[in-house]
This record gives sequence, C-alpha cells and structure tokens, in this order.
Amino acid sequence: MRAHQIMTRPVFTVLPEATILEAANLMLRRHISGLPVVDTTGKLVGIVSEGDFIRRGEIGTQRRRSRLLKLILGPGQAATDFVHERGCKIAEIMTHDPMTISEDTSLDAIVALMEKNKLKRLPVMRGEKLVGIVSRANLLQAVAGLGRQVPDPTADDDHIRNRIITVLGRNDWCPQGLNVVVRDGIVHLGGIITDERSRQAAIVCAENIPGVKKIHDHLCWVDPMSGMYFIAPEDEELPKAS
Repeated sequence: MRAHQIMTRPVFTVLPEATILEAANLMLRRHISGLPVVDTTGKLVGIVSEGDFIRRGEIGTQRRRSRLLKLILGPGQAATDFVHERGCKIAEIMTHDPMTISEDTSLDAIVALMEKNKLKRLPVMRGEKLVGIVSRANLLQAVAGLGRQVPDPTADDDHIRNRIITVLGRNDWCPQGLNVVVRDGIVHLGGIITDERSRQAAIVCAENIPGVKKIHDHLCWVDPMSGMYFIAPEDEELPKAS
C-alpha cells in the first residue's frame, strides 16, 4: 500500500502568524494532535504538534535546568528554550522544514522514517503542494481494518476512496480526521464524530458510492462537552471475538 491510500485529507493547517491559542483551540476542536504550518501561498514551512505545547510558561512547565547544565549548554540553548516556552506565535515554536513523503511512498518506507526519526506524522506532498498527512493513527487503521490476506488496493479501490472522501467532505456532519481505506470494494471508515447520528449518515453516504461491497465502521465518538472517547461498536467486539 502507498501513502495516498491511507492518508487523511483534506488537511487542517495553520499560518506561521497564528497565535498559540488559535492553534491549540483548532487542535482541540478538530481532535487532532498535529498541524502542518503553511504560508500565505500554501507552501509547507513547518509542523506543530502536541509536544510543542508541553513545555510552556503559561502552565509552569518550562524547563528547569541545573546551573551546571546551563553552563554546559551555554546561553544559546537557554535563549532557544525561552522562545519555545514563551513565544506567542506558531512560527516561534514549530518544527521548521519538516520531513515529508510523496503520495507513492510505501507504508514500509513510512514506518521506517517514523521509527528512525521518532516522528508521529508525515505531511504528504505532490510536488510543492500539501495533499494529505499520514499519522500513526492512519497506520493503526490500516492494520486494524486490513490485517488479513486480501488483494492490494486496485485503481477501482482508489476511485471509490476518492469518491467517498469527496462526497462526505461536502457535508457539515462529515467525520473529523476522516480516514478511508478500501480494498477489493470493502470500505473501512475511520475518524471522529461528535453526534451519533453522523455515524449512520456517513455509512449511508459510503453505501451509495458505486463499487462499494461492504462497510466496516471504525468511527469513534467523542462527547464534545466532557471529551469522553468511545470506540466504534464494531471495534469493541474485536477483543471478544479473539
């Protein structure tokens, strides 16, 4: 399988000039753990993740290094820490020039890159254009839904996947972080819903796409008030069946 067959799209992004608060609220609202950073022309310039919000002055978690370590690291590192812990703009805390992959990058190569560089997500590029993102969650979805002896996705499967993503994306109730994987006409729907009625709507939408043979529901429900997280009923049955 290739990146374009499991990647999440469209991708939520943020500008370098956006504030820390704006980015944090977007990530919470969309239930995502990372955001590609693009400039006004759409060029990818960085990436920001949950880890960039851990050491922050607002919550008193900034680094406290010993006097000896400060001496060893020098004033430059202290200055860098200060910017990351007190900066107000995304450009001041983001990772610059993030590692990327193409749509045709194999899953084996993606996993190797993630392991070697300790990454949790990789932006997917088509030339200079950001077209998707592959995260560990996407890989988990592929393993959970497709860990069986079935053929690799075909051109028809790719067409079905693209149609489902396009049609679902037109609706306000479209699952957040939508992930669609198709093999041999069998569809696996993943993502976050905040209203249970969206689950059936998404399933019906996918059922109406020509070529779809069967649908597996992996949509997770998140209570928007409490933040409580519940996996799909179908996935709850997996441990019982094993």
